[in-house]
Amino acid sequence: MSGFDNFNTDFYQSSYSVDDQNQAGYGYSNTENPYNKPYGQYDYSQPMAYSSPGMMPPQQPYTGQIFQPTQTYTPSQSQSMYSSSFDDEPPLLEELGINFDHIWQKTLTVLHPMKVADGSIMNETDLAGPMVFCLAFGATLLLSGKIQFGYVYGISAIGCLGMYCLLNLMSMTGVSFGCVASVLGYCLLPMILLSSFGVLFSLQGMMGVILTAAIIGWCSFSASKIFISALAMDGQQLLVAYPCALLYGVFALISVF
Repeated sequence: MSGFDNFNTDFYQSSYSVDDQNQAGYGYSNTENPYNKPYGQYDYSQPMAYSSPGMMPPQQPYTGQIFQPTQTYTPSQSQSMYSSSFDDEPPLLEELGINFDHIWQKTLTVLHPMKVADGSIMNETDLAGPMVFCLAFGATLLLSGKIQFGYVYGISAIGCLGMYCLLNLMSMTGVSFGCVASVLGYCLLPMILLSSFGVLFSLQGMMGVILTAAIIGWCSFSASKIFISALAMDGQQLLVAYPCALLYGVFALISVF
């Protein structure tokens, strides 16, 4: 055992003493350790150096005012343009091509045959009014016990196609199919009055024949007036009114019989 104690003592012999801790710590022998100063001698005004990689740097103090936070987020230019683009967009009805002012002016032009038609307005492809008038015409026929919605839409499509081909042959500027359908649909409004009269009394007598002829003339005259105004077809109103009268005559036959 004595040999083992002598071996253990020789194994742990070292020149290190406790006094050396104040001079060097963990390899920093040439640098003064600021943490070894006695209490009251440390300079707290100087910032602390965080040289260890595992330690977090101190947070910056809050310099703003209470209840008045500083602006930390500013929207980018693309986001501000995207948010302001909704204010510059036109209304939904205008995007769909529905203008109630133009619809009212076209309706007044049809109801007043002697009124001069505005060619710029009549040249628009507005189908909102014609669809409403076709539905109203079918509804008044339904009140008379006639379910003729298929005939109304079928004759309208064939008539618009025929007038489209005819007007493109007669006019120098040409016309679109939507414009032809819009004008013929608006001029169907007097035919709704005829079908409404058919709900109240029979149109197969002499009074009905006279009323039917007047309504056909009213529709064809209004349609031809709008066509020559929109297409600048001066002196050709009678040539345009004749095929229009044939088309509205078919609608009148549906109303009478």
